[in-house]
Amino acid sequence: MFVHKLEDQVSRKTYIDWFILSFLAGSINTGGFLASHRFVSHVTGYATLAGISLEQMDWYGFIMTLIIPIAFMVGVMFSAYLTEKQFAHYRHGQKYAPVMQIVAFLLLVVALGGLFGFFGEFGTNTDLKNDYLLSAILCMACGLQNGAITMSSGATVRTTHLTGLTTDLGLGLVRAEITAKNSEQKQKERRSNKLRMGTVASFTAGAIVGAFAFINFKFAGFLLPASIALYFSYVARTTQSE
Repeated sequence: MFVHKLEDQVSRKTYIDWFILSFLAGSINTGGFLASHRFVSHVTGYATLAGISLEQMDWYGFIMTLIIPIAFMVGVMFSAYLTEKQFAHYRHGQKYAPVMQIVAFLLLVVALGGLFGFFGEFGTNTDLKNDYLLSAILCMACGLQNGAITMSSGATVRTTHLTGLTTDLGLGLVRAEITAKNSEQKQKERRSNKLRMGTVASFTAGAIVGAFAFINFKFAGFLLPASIALYFSYVARTTQSE
């Protein structure tokens, strides 16, 4: 799963692992939206909302809205520190295990905090402070995961949001089917496009399954992505070779 590049010829299991990570991110985004009516890893949207809040002289909304994408960046930076500094001596993909453990921990904090009423009633906006905190924690978890996958894949794979990926897919389809200069280039682009399409589909599937889980189990639904993150921390820790 870890330490592969999008253009490489990788095993079917690696593709499946990447898709499950996208599934995880899709479920987190659904849970965050249903819980607080805010998307989680949509940094562009939060920048837009911050601008609107500033125009309306809503200083509290402006500051709190900016905190959420900052939390995403902090998650990415912490992921980089752990994998490039703290655990850089670990073999192969093992250095990514602590990152996924922290992702699982943050999701468990949300699940248990919600179950004990810390974030208020699921799906209401009666306490904006707790809603912003909830979104920030989830955004940090996404930043940690996205940072790990981005670094391990040489900045060729991202699993927590789809804007750049959809752009790459559109470009890749043209390159593969229209402008490819030879069969090798065509096959390389087609292989990359399969991963991109699979990632989009997996993210969407995670959102769909997450919707059922969160509507029925509310905050306990975060135990689903937390379990997936724990599984991948185990996969990374027990990796012997790539």
